[in-house]
Amino acid sequence: MDNVTFFEAERKLMPEIDALFQKRFRILQTLATFGPIGRRALAEQLLMTERDVRNEITVLSEQHLISVQKKGMSCSSNGYEVLEQLSELYRELSGIVAKEQQLAQQFGIRRVVIVSGDVEKDSTVKQQLGKEAAQIMLEIAQGKDKIAVTGGSSVASLKEYLVPNTVLSEVEFLAARGGMGDEMTFQANTIVAKFAKKTGATYRTLFLPEHLSAQAYEAMKHEPIIKEMITLYEQVNIVVHGIGAAHEMAQRRNSSQLEQQALDEKGAVSEAFGYYFNEQGDIVHHIRTIGIQLEQVNKARHVVAIAAGHNKATAIQAYFKNAAAQSILITDEQTANAILSK
Repeated sequence: MDNVTFFEAERKLMPEIDALFQKRFRILQTLATFGPIGRRALAEQLLMTERDVRNEITVLSEQHLISVQKKGMSCSSNGYEVLEQLSELYRELSGIVAKEQQLAQQFGIRRVVIVSGDVEKDSTVKQQLGKEAAQIMLEIAQGKDKIAVTGGSSVASLKEYLVPNTVLSEVEFLAARGGMGDEMTFQANTIVAKFAKKTGATYRTLFLPEHLSAQAYEAMKHEPIIKEMITLYEQVNIVVHGIGAAHEMAQRRNSSQLEQQALDEKGAVSEAFGYYFNEQGDIVHHIRTIGIQLEQVNKARHVVAIAAGHNKATAIQAYFKNAAAQSILITDEQTANAILSK
């Protein structure tokens, strides 16, 4: 009898086992990600009561799956082994694997990875998105690859989980976009510098505003350093990017009221790489900018999109209407459910 069949038989005897299994798995997973952490902070992360957490911690501690010290609780070596052994079973029993396959088929893309939980209610979920994305990057990267990276908090979440190895230390990270708005932390230039520092890789930045006048655009694209970046975009092997809701991205770009009204009239719901898409996936607007272009994205060996949130379900669905077949989407379960219910 395989694990799933055995578990199904056990569920008939104890129908409550699903909820209990998932609860304890999530606690252990959170401790593995954020430990050492206190009981109150853990309860807040998981939206559980302290009493409920205390009861489960007692059980996990008795099984030597966690370590409890003055500085907080953390996952033990035995706990990490259990997480590894039960990860696929958890994903299978929770229905995540079936949803991944359904979404990948619906979008016509290579792969979908779904992280359990709701990124808007559980702060650990964004970290899990970053962890999964970093793992995928480790799997797909090859020596001397050029990896184009856009901005955004979801893409930035990879940083904590990137590690130096023989492959990543040889890649070159490229800022796929210029500057956008006033927030430097999540801009592509800042992110590629952090990625390179974590992995020992090299990086190239693009210190240009995203909005350029026609005159400035024509002048800048002939500058030697800009021509060099454009050439590098043609050589990109991997693209890592986010997907934004059109209205939110227009505001972040400090677009005028007239520009935002024009986007609404054109039915724009999604944005990526400076392109705005309607619900059918058609490009309805493209800002004049120097950065990676969609045709260059589509030529990359792998395209990794990280996007999650209730307000992004429509944006994700629109973008993937015509996305490259070699794409990999990483999202959370709540967002996946919203897309599948449409």
